Amino acid sequence: MALHNLEKPNNSTFKKKRVGRGQGSGMGKTASRGANGQKSRTGYSKKRGFEGGQQPLQRRLPKVGFTTKIVKPYAININKIKEIVELDEITLDAIKKIHKIQNSVTKVKLIGTGASELASKIKDERVITSGRK
Repeated sequence: MALHNLEKPNNSTFKKKRVGRGQGSGMGKTASRGANGQKSRTGYSKKRGFEGGQQPLQRRLPKVGFTTKIVKPYAININKIKEIVELDEITLDAIKKIHKIQNSVTKVKLIGTGASELASKIKDERVITSGRK
């Protein structure tokens, strides 16, 4: 029978450094933390992104990554554009022929005095008014 060598290999285990145990240990006085200051204190932990008082990078850059899905309607005052009141059927296309609106506009709200009376003329669900049910 062969006997097995159960000894640990050389340098396979190390003794833990005992800091703050006197000058003779080589790790006394400041306990290998340098001189005074915030980093030498117990419980110190630097905030993520902290740059020593300088404005951190994540606060210097603009916010990105969110656009709302709620579409606000483009408001048209019928007191200023009288041609809309004279239309027989009010649709988004008919309004675009009368009034200059960007192509990106998908919803229009008619406002002003008498706008609620136009609810019966509106034939397009993309056009709303305060009186429309």
